[in-house]
Amino acid sequence: MEKRIAIFPGSFDPFTVGHESIVERALPLFDEIIIAIGVNAEKKSFLTEDERVDLISDLYKENDKIKVVAYQGLTVDIAKKYNARFILRGVREVKDFEYERTLGTMNREISGLETVLLYTLPELEHISSSLVKELIHYNVDISKYIPKGMVLPKK
Repeated sequence: MEKRIAIFPGSFDPFTVGHESIVERALPLFDEIIIAIGVNAEKKSFLTEDERVDLISDLYKENDKIKVVAYQGLTVDIAKKYNARFILRGVREVKDFEYERTLGTMNREISGLETVLLYTLPELEHISSSLVKELIHYNVDISKYIPKGMVLPKK
């Protein structure tokens, strides 16, 4: 039987407890989850590609069902590289659902990959990487918004 491998793509800049929740809740559904950090050289990031890979890899170092990779280009291409048949995505609100439905349809049409959507837990819906970065900018404690034990580098 073919392994059920999912790609979980995102910028993860930074990786939040919302992302962590999606990964943890998806683990029983898949044999392997590849957290794929999309890198856009044109976009200014808070964390470098290497910092994101290292932080997330360290978080899941004890779990052999999870790999962390960085990539540029189309998500379907990195999925094919790792023999993934699924794209895992989190949905926080209605506009996310509409966007993900359109993207999932296009990805299935061009590659045959199925998109699996998991709804964010209600208590985590307000958390986004963008808001966490803004809190960091204003020196607000973000410890409850990032996974326990994760320490972001000082900027």
